[in-house]
Amino acid sequence: MNILVITSEWPSARYPVSGIFVVQQVMFLRKLGIEVEVFPFRGNKNPLYYFDPWWKLRQQHCLTSLDLIHVHWGQSGILAVPCKIPMVVTFHGSDLQGFVGKSGRSTAAGVILQKVSRWIAKRAQAVIIVSTHLAEYLPKGVSYNVIPCGIDFGLFHPIPQPEARQRLGLSPDKKYVLFASNPANPIKRYSLALEAVEIAKKHVVVELLVIADVPHDQVALYMNACDVLLFTSAHEGSPTVIKEALACNLPIVSVDVGDVRERIGAIDGCVICFEDTPTVIAQGLIQVLESPQRIQALTEVQNMNNELIVQQIVDIYEYVLKSKK
Repeated sequence: MNILVITSEWPSARYPVSGIFVVQQVMFLRKLGIEVEVFPFRGNKNPLYYFDPWWKLRQQHCLTSLDLIHVHWGQSGILAVPCKIPMVVTFHGSDLQGFVGKSGRSTAAGVILQKVSRWIAKRAQAVIIVSTHLAEYLPKGVSYNVIPCGIDFGLFHPIPQPEARQRLGLSPDKKYVLFASNPANPIKRYSLALEAVEIAKKHVVVELLVIADVPHDQVALYMNACDVLLFTSAHEGSPTVIKEALACNLPIVSVDVGDVRERIGAIDGCVICFEDTPTVIAQGLIQVLESPQRIQALTEVQNMNNELIVQQIVDIYEYVLKSKK
């Protein structure tokens, strides 16, 4: 099988950890013997930036020699049409839900993105969404498969906290709250996280650690070194960072977004905030930090193994190709 992956997120010098989960998916597809070509590009939320990559794609790849095209994020599908090759699209969240600006409201670019993604969904031979709740954003009548992104258990697994802190040069005595998102991304609502931690500091001595663009193996170290992961996104599909934290047995305090409730709602030691306010989020942090202990969650995400996830995707490829005949 020879496939082409088109993705608007892929590591680069400027964005070293962009689309890491797509990289892992490609790696595991190749391990199964599938020939995978990758065409990364960045649209930067500007429709005009799609003309050049659309042309380059056809200059660099012989589309008629492919069995199938798999696009990640709905907007990537623009580059694949028109084409007679079957198309599979994975929607990750923002493509169907739109973008949120600094005001907290949907942006014009986000509205366009939603319309484009719905248009692509109607033209794909198979649709994948990373969490069930995204189905409400799809056009009526479009069938879908729910397949979240997987976890690399070679990286994300429990290690002793003292060891992780020593390797990172962190204090053995402090309490650390981890914010593992880009503060510049308004969807992540860093200001909300910061305000919540400042309130929590009135009750607990704690330090907020912000990591962005650090190597993936370092993320795993930070998760094992910290006391709690704080997640404050305005909207999400199926945040990989939540599942990776669970694989490291790291307690989580999160707003009720994406499929987070499905992942952590029944896990002792994790808190889902009933309101997206600094005070309520701070209460969740205080609750976790005043009785610090690792959670027992690794077994809850064993079905997120990359090998199992990628096999589900291959099954969809085979179904699409069989239907084509």
